[in-house]
Amino acid sequence: MIRARQLKDWLPITKKEIEMRGWNEVDVIIVSGDAYVDHPSYGTAVIGRIIESEGFKVAIIPQPNWKDDLRDFKKFGRPKYFFGVTAGCMDSMVNHYTANKRLRSNDSYTPGGEAGFRPDYATVVYTKILKELYPDVPVLIGGIEASLRRVTHYDYWQDKLLPTILEDAPADLLVYGMGEQPLRDILKAVKSGVPLSEIREVRQVAYMAPHVPESPDWNTVELASHEDCLNDKLKYAANFKIVEVESNKWQANRIIQKVGQRTLVINPPYKIMTEEEMDASFDLPYTRMPHPKYSKRGPIPSYEMIKFSINMHRGCFGGCSFCTISAHQGKFIASRSEQSILKEVDELVAHPEFKGYISDLGGPSANMYRMKGKDESICNRCQAPSCIHPVICSNLDTSHKPLTEIYRKVDAHPGVKKAFVGSGIRYDLLVDDFNKNNQDGNHDEYMEQLVTRHVSGRLKVAPEHTSDATLRVMRKPSFKYFHKFKEKYDKIQEKHSLKQPLIPYFISSHPGCEEADMAHLAAETKDMGFRLEQVQDFTPTPMTVAEVIYYTGVHPYTLQPVKTAKSPEEKQAQNRYFFWYKPEMRNWIRNRLTKLGEKDLANKLVGNTYSHSGNTPKQHKKNKSKRR
Repeated sequence: MIRARQLKDWLPITKKEIEMRGWNEVDVIIVSGDAYVDHPSYGTAVIGRIIESEGFKVAIIPQPNWKDDLRDFKKFGRPKYFFGVTAGCMDSMVNHYTANKRLRSNDSYTPGGEAGFRPDYATVVYTKILKELYPDVPVLIGGIEASLRRVTHYDYWQDKLLPTILEDAPADLLVYGMGEQPLRDILKAVKSGVPLSEIREVRQVAYMAPHVPESPDWNTVELASHEDCLNDKLKYAANFKIVEVESNKWQANRIIQKVGQRTLVINPPYKIMTEEEMDASFDLPYTRMPHPKYSKRGPIPSYEMIKFSINMHRGCFGGCSFCTISAHQGKFIASRSEQSILKEVDELVAHPEFKGYISDLGGPSANMYRMKGKDESICNRCQAPSCIHPVICSNLDTSHKPLTEIYRKVDAHPGVKKAFVGSGIRYDLLVDDFNKNNQDGNHDEYMEQLVTRHVSGRLKVAPEHTSDATLRVMRKPSFKYFHKFKEKYDKIQEKHSLKQPLIPYFISSHPGCEEADMAHLAAETKDMGFRLEQVQDFTPTPMTVAEVIYYTGVHPYTLQPVKTAKSPEEKQAQNRYFFWYKPEMRNWIRNRLTKLGEKDLANKLVGNTYSHSGNTPKQHKKNKSKRR
């Protein structure tokens, strides 16, 4: 029999819950920009459960009101050790604004999807408030917003370079990347009596210092100062290459950067989590549900999406220029054990709302589970930002057999009717011409299992573009491999009499993409039978290659110019080609391509369009006379 959940099963978020536990004080208080969902997909829950597992009393202040008398920040008083601050699962600016800098009308991490429950630059706002209220209490910041803004970075929303977030958020320490490993060491240190503000030897943390501290354990690499970056875009671009290389090394160097009269110090990261460490994190006693306090405010959209999903691994070795996954989670894959995954399946089946369908068996890229270097000593020396661009590393084991086996075992679970793969897959890993590691048929075996058993109506893939020049800037493979993947996919569909369309994702106005490239993309995908739905206008987010190119105009690895659409008009023009099938777009596309000297392409894409209605000239004249 399933035990009914009690309020004490969640970490406390109210004064009443603190009193229920009989606590006189709290050791650590977490302030978060997200509503509290006690699920391993939410960083606040993971961090809270780790703090709890180390024997600390932890409470959470989710989405505090920063506009009133600040009572939310005061409700638990001062913690014994420190405050932890996170903006949430997303950078608050990405959460708030579209690629066109328009304010979003909803927030997926808030009950009812309501917007307005967190401030812009939430990490900075929360930290300043805490330091004003409790100036003597240390503050630790983390999460994706703090992590990706840890050095000088371009902020798209202010259109300028900003210094490390530690300059604006007066925190004592910053944890970057996935925080389990540094957090456990930090907790051990504070428990032994070391103040948070004096912790300097833990890996994967950053802090501000009045001068460069000695480091007997690590070599040090110095970046161009923040002030030099403000004066010279090329120095900012060169900085990025150093940061990306060091972030992806197993034996990384310490990084320092002068900011005004102080020095930013970034200690090197930990090696990726072991299987045992991953299991320990995912096996913590999550309720897997939002806190009961939200029951009358409506569902939390992000939770509804992942409620019955299972994350099997972290990291991504793709290294795509526009993506922050490897910058935050790392390029090396950290996988859970089969036992831990199947245990979570049991927990899902016991969920009171579970109807037999798992929405996703995946990860950042669904089909990278347990993939790693064959000889890890080679990985230890590697500095490449991607393991599969421009070609697949000969040392990379890309066998899909462990993943296929997991799928089969989940399929065989008596409480599971169907387990889908909702995460995007790296289709290039399944194309024999690109990935030669198919001598034992592991690609074919995986695809057969995937297509026949785990596709929920349609399969998402992300070729991102059709232009080889643009794809090289993106660090993505040639579009010819998407054609080959589609051929393979269609053959399996035909063999089993299935009708599950591929849904490809594309990006417009990415650095290296010109307007004519978008028109060719539209024409080529039209020929393939696609009417594109999953389209995205490029947003330059901190700590990505594409963001550096957008701001500086050069590639950080070559310092050579790369053309980029920057004005709203240029970006909108590129995005419009996605929608060639809409009657109101046809005349605009024809006129635009004619001006660009691409008349043949216009004919191919929209034919002899004459009016907004899509009529031929003769039909248009006839209809016009009828309207009179």
